[in-house]
Amino acid sequence: MPQLVKNIVLVHGAFADGSCWSKVIALLQEAGYHAVAVQNPMTSLADEVAFTKRIIALQNGPVVLVGHSWGGAVITQAGDDPKVAALVYVTAYAPEAGQSANDASRPFGWTEGQKQIRLDAQKFATLTSEGMLEDVTEGLPMPERKLAFAVQGQSYGPVFDEKLTIAAWKTKPCWALISTADRMLPPAMEAAAAKMMHAVTTTVASCHMVIMQEPEKVAAVIDAAAKNGLV
Repeated sequence: MPQLVKNIVLVHGAFADGSCWSKVIALLQEAGYHAVAVQNPMTSLADEVAFTKRIIALQNGPVVLVGHSWGGAVITQAGDDPKVAALVYVTAYAPEAGQSANDASRPFGWTEGQKQIRLDAQKFATLTSEGMLEDVTEGLPMPERKLAFAVQGQSYGPVFDEKLTIAAWKTKPCWALISTADRMLPPAMEAAAAKMMHAVTTTVASCHMVIMQEPEKVAAVIDAAAKNGLV
């Protein structure tokens, strides 16, 4: 008999950690799902995929795999796992096999948020205060914006040029949420990716951190994917 998907694995983006999913997790738990966030290290694509697959392996049954921002590249590579029943892209990269995240976004121009990325001598990246507060989290209350800046950590810059070898969206059903007011990733890229993937698409007038600004709408997209992801 078909098995309803009850496990949700959430993959965060760069300049963030798993706690950015806290509002979405609470809503999914209230709806009866087992939702967990991966704490990815932002050190290499291989590390991101390995961390994600270890969490998938811990789930008892099929999984809806969700990626926000850079997390979209991670789920594109990791989503071929046989336990993954569906993919959800939330204001996210969705590269083709042979492409990097930067390859996917380059044709759509350099965003105001991307202009605020700074690399140190070891090529680790952080966002400026202006970038985090005005181009990533601008739709949130100021205390949440300041907290996001304080906990952003570092992301290894070259990961955005690492080429994917798998495009799991070619073989798994996909859902996509596009943030039309995104100042970090190009909304036109998000829309083009959704069309390319033949994804069930939702559009929200939100900042890049839609997972914190509009968690109900994000949870609704994940819920739809889970309910349609019978295996």
